[in-house]
Amino acid sequence: MSTILNTIPAEAGITRIEYEGPRIAIYTKNPAFLHRNSYLISEIVNTLKKRVVTRTEKSIRKQEAEARAILERNVPQEADVTGYFFDDVLGEVTVEATNPKAMSQESGYDLGKLIEETGWKIRVRKAPHVQSSAIQSVYFALKSDTEKRERFLKDLGEAIFRPRMLSSEHVTIKTLGAFQEVGRSCILVETSESKVLLDCGIHPGAKNSWDAFPRLDWADIGPSDIDAVIISHAHLDHMGFLPALFKYGYEGPVYCTEPTLPLMVLLQNDFVKVAQMEGGRIIYDQKDIREMIQHTITLPYGLVTDITPDIKLVLNNAGHILGSATVHLHIGEGTHNIVYTGDYKFGKTQLFDSATWNYPRVETLITESTYGAKEDIMPMREEVEMNFVNSINQTLAEGGKVLIPIPAVGRAQEILLVIDNYMKNKLMIEAPVFIEGMISEATAIHVSFAEYLSRELRTKILEDNLNPFTSEYFTEIEHPSNRDEALREGPAIIMATSGMLEGGPVLQYFESIAPVERNKILFVSYQVQGTLGRRVLDGAQQASLVDETGKIKIVDIKCKVQKVEGFSGHSDYNQIIRFVGKMRPKLQLVIVNHGEKRKTENLAYAIQRIYRIPAIHPAVQEAVRLY
Repeated sequence: MSTILNTIPAEAGITRIEYEGPRIAIYTKNPAFLHRNSYLISEIVNTLKKRVVTRTEKSIRKQEAEARAILERNVPQEADVTGYFFDDVLGEVTVEATNPKAMSQESGYDLGKLIEETGWKIRVRKAPHVQSSAIQSVYFALKSDTEKRERFLKDLGEAIFRPRMLSSEHVTIKTLGAFQEVGRSCILVETSESKVLLDCGIHPGAKNSWDAFPRLDWADIGPSDIDAVIISHAHLDHMGFLPALFKYGYEGPVYCTEPTLPLMVLLQNDFVKVAQMEGGRIIYDQKDIREMIQHTITLPYGLVTDITPDIKLVLNNAGHILGSATVHLHIGEGTHNIVYTGDYKFGKTQLFDSATWNYPRVETLITESTYGAKEDIMPMREEVEMNFVNSINQTLAEGGKVLIPIPAVGRAQEILLVIDNYMKNKLMIEAPVFIEGMISEATAIHVSFAEYLSRELRTKILEDNLNPFTSEYFTEIEHPSNRDEALREGPAIIMATSGMLEGGPVLQYFESIAPVERNKILFVSYQVQGTLGRRVLDGAQQASLVDETGKIKIVDIKCKVQKVEGFSGHSDYNQIIRFVGKMRPKLQLVIVNHGEKRKTENLAYAIQRIYRIPAIHPAVQEAVRLY
């Protein structure tokens, strides 16, 4: 407090200083002063080595209706605002603008004046081109119990910034999922002060609960024993079990990047909906998802954040999907540094820049190995795209339909860009492209968080105000009753979720398309063992589907089945090996996870042979002492 008060002059109007989760919040009656003199906060952060934020005192904040009216009068018309969200706990209003550049400092717009008039801090964000129910769900949950959320952040701050209880140091990890397998990613990091979970996923192809969910039972911890959960990215095999933690008593924080939160909500809500429709096991409901939202703290890339008394966290770009992050844990006062890659792409794609590799210090690396076999080498990007285009052209020329089962997040957006580009340039046969499932909403979230995309896409969306994901060739199927349009006679491309044929609208299309020889099922993403997608890819002649009445239908698979390698958001064998070699200073240990057993073994052996670094590939339910 003395450091802060000695740094900031009296005219800043500081009224109090409080904990706010992993941040120290400075409350002021003169927010415009601190907005115009932001260097003062930077000096405090550099001195304290803690996250410091400014908040407006509640007494100076205009009522929401009045503040909204002030904003509507003063925001430039060319910004084309579509909505406002007032966060009472943080004293922030998010302005969703179709053209956020019109409210930027570069355009000569003074936000400080607006902050002074309303008493609210103001954030400007790109408005999604279609309304996102997931973003609205996040807003609703954050407003539903502000007192509880205020109390949670204050109590969390007390827990994070408390003095350490023990002087001894130890670091152990326990493997609770996705070791010698793909699915249910979950690692418990234990120190003398903390218990932190890295990811908390489900196994989409598992047939029983002990293989489907993280083995928290084996680790002998209950939800109340966990100090924090860090989510690397929004795929169900990394975060699908998270709301269940809240259902069974977890009350701690969840850390992830900003776009990861709405993407998580989108996929978790769909997971619940599909389970209800198909009579599957419902392990949580919307109430538990709302609880998760209220306990989630989003972080930008590159920001050092205290999450327990002895662990600092930094999230960095992983290049896998929107908002995906590698997790860098700095434990103790230089005791040990862990980097957990989650799923990562060490190579540039149309959607994302390559994964970050220049960490200041790492002793232990935990790397995925989805493509960890020596033969898992992706072709050059031009070759990948031509293989994809030629495969589609062949089927369309024969009058057939191409069904692309696709994950809604990441691969779908990449494929939309490719199809539009090749059709515009007359290299792909022009045909209607039908899109169904969560693809449109996931794409809207990509537009809204464009700052997490590649530099080229970021410029198009934020600077040029263009939407690269829309096209004259695309038709969205908004209701199941409209599927006849996509299935009527004639060539067409159909993109539908889910990517592994494990549920969702893709199964309705699969039932019609699979029995016809001139059609094709084209896979562009990884197929986990045990899923229907993997069985079809491996040559199954028939598939059994359960209809709405619970009856089993047998579907003959007579169409062509093909997989185009190279669109994956995972690193291939060469990229993983290069990534490990980039680490400086030299690593002390590499732990290989998230791969089929043969691939984890191969990658661990290769790393040891090439770099002379100890590398291990534990199974689920093993403990590894790191320090």
